[in-house]
Amino acid sequence: MAAGAAARSCIGLISGTSADAIDAVLVDFGAPTPSLRAALAHPWPEAVRQRLLALATGDGVVRLDELGTLDASVADCFAEAALAVMARAGIDARQVAAIGSHGQTVWHRPGARPPFTLQLGDPSRIAERTGCTVVADFRRRDLAAGGQGAPLMSAFHAAVLGPAGDDMAVLNLGGIANLTLLPAGDGPVLGFDTGPASCLLDDWARRHTGQPYDRGGALAARGQVDAGLLARLLADPWFALPAPKSTGREVFNPAWLEARLAADPDPASVQATLVELTATTVAQALRRQAPATGTVVACGGGVHNPVLMAALAKALAPARLSASDAFGIDPDYVEAMGFAWLACRTLDGLPGNLPSVTGAQGPRVLGGIYPA
Repeated sequence: MAAGAAARSCIGLISGTSADAIDAVLVDFGAPTPSLRAALAHPWPEAVRQRLLALATGDGVVRLDELGTLDASVADCFAEAALAVMARAGIDARQVAAIGSHGQTVWHRPGARPPFTLQLGDPSRIAERTGCTVVADFRRRDLAAGGQGAPLMSAFHAAVLGPAGDDMAVLNLGGIANLTLLPAGDGPVLGFDTGPASCLLDDWARRHTGQPYDRGGALAARGQVDAGLLARLLADPWFALPAPKSTGREVFNPAWLEARLAADPDPASVQATLVELTATTVAQALRRQAPATGTVVACGGGVHNPVLMAALAKALAPARLSASDAFGIDPDYVEAMGFAWLACRTLDGLPGNLPSVTGAQGPRVLGGIYPA
């Protein structure tokens, strides 16, 4: 799968499950390997971020007036991120082929009947604010074709990292952890979510330290894994579901954790146990689906948590764990680069999903095009 069909520059925008910032990148395509030209993490206005988190972890009930206002506000923030990355690169809208905007997921229900997924960030508004063509709404076409609508990065991982000399896995450590399995031979690329990564860790750290995340894994490092709590967390039936599967904050949220805590828990030990939950569920999924994997390439914000990375390295052994920068790809911006790549695919009328990953009935061109 070619990394890009023609020489061009595209912007990728995404805010992940943790809604910690809007990742914005400008990527040059045309060479075998995409080139990251500029990147930044654009901050959310705190009031918007808090409302997004409340919506994504609540009961799904929201007034239509508020939903519409949030959709426009998210679009404005995404447009500002795109303009900021253009300014950093020293270019204007005429030099951008398209913006690939993932939007902000607030509800993802692939198991509902009918299934649905909801991302906010009106692409028409982004096109008006930036003067760029926008490609957006990537997930719903895959869902309509019978897929999970996620994970969508597996096709990009395969394009820029595979095939490898041995069986390789790409591990994204965002709010939710997901794996892409890249076989050394001719087997299909597989991918799926494995469960929570940073979302629960960030929520718990924010509650007990007042910080947005557990900087350096300091809180977890002071605790001990609570075997009883870990067993209760692992007993959730979602972990035993077969792939393809995907999830989000509508499942793994503070209420989910609270329902499994004993009275008066030690905050540091809960954090240590949440680290172990991520490491255990990733390792179990990898051994179940691809036990011969020799290399695991990690990306996403979780790579900056040394306690989490140490737990993963131990749980995944003898597979070798490294961050994606060892392969020339900034771990903080892999997903944003992927949505720039998906925008190029859509412009060229090429599919962006992998049915072997999402379970869709076949390859599909993803998203809609909103002209400049």
